[in-house]
Amino acid sequence: MQAFLDTFDIFLLEAIVNGILLGGVLALLALGLNLIFGVIDVTWICYAELVMIGMYGMYYMVQVFGLPYWVAAPFAILLVAALGAALHYIVIAPLLTAPPINQLLATGGVLFILQSFATVAFGIDFRNLGIRLPVLAIGEMHFSYSRLLAFAAALIGMLAIYFFMKRTYTGTAIRAVAQDRQIMSLMGVDTKRIYLITSALGGALAGLAACLLVLQYDVHPFVGLSFGPITFLICVLGGLGNFVGGFIAAFVFAQIISLGGLYSDLEWGYVLAFAFFIVMMFIRPAGLFARRS
Repeated sequence: MQAFLDTFDIFLLEAIVNGILLGGVLALLALGLNLIFGVIDVTWICYAELVMIGMYGMYYMVQVFGLPYWVAAPFAILLVAALGAALHYIVIAPLLTAPPINQLLATGGVLFILQSFATVAFGIDFRNLGIRLPVLAIGEMHFSYSRLLAFAAALIGMLAIYFFMKRTYTGTAIRAVAQDRQIMSLMGVDTKRIYLITSALGGALAGLAACLLVLQYDVHPFVGLSFGPITFLICVLGGLGNFVGGFIAAFVFAQIISLGGLYSDLEWGYVLAFAFFIVMMFIRPAGLFARRS
């Protein structure tokens, strides 16, 4: 193994692997956002703030109430799933027939409401879960167990959603509504129920992401800005509502960020990712994997 590693630039190989690990979490976030858009045809600008609420839930359950991480995680996922369903019922459902700009403004308003609520309720202090995981050393490369755990859990979560969509009646109904919601309504499918389930499912994915990201990020009211914009760009680049496109785009962005951070500062990695997005929008405005008309 060491002889194999010596034939490569160790730092480059480490950056590539870290990019893959980052891509798994970004793909999980993009899956939740794409699922909601693909079925309901509404983009939740406030999606990252649901993750922020889940991270606060994890912090208080672990640090304040003393629950073990593995016990707190399912409660956090259920909390954010319920929040996603409530968001649909209170905000999205009345605006389903409204112009898209009204829907964007409404979910953007929810973004500021959640940020302001967290600021008033929890303050602006940075809070840490306090869990320190060891580091895996392979030759001269080092990988955080928190990233490895996040990648594995994100992969399991995405596979669970895949089998749910493929093997269950509700999952089949969700896919059918995503393809043609008008026809499904005429065939007797309760689209309102499907929309509510989809919103809860998207919220659950945000809750799972919160459980994973809280191991890597400090919690504060504006933590969603760390990964919210990049998640939205991933969905657009892959084609809004395109699950496979979002999955691939997540790993493309992650590699650009990771390799950019290797050869310069991590901030420049994000700059390169945004620049790549702008260039691709000139070439494929509807996204890399959108169908050509």
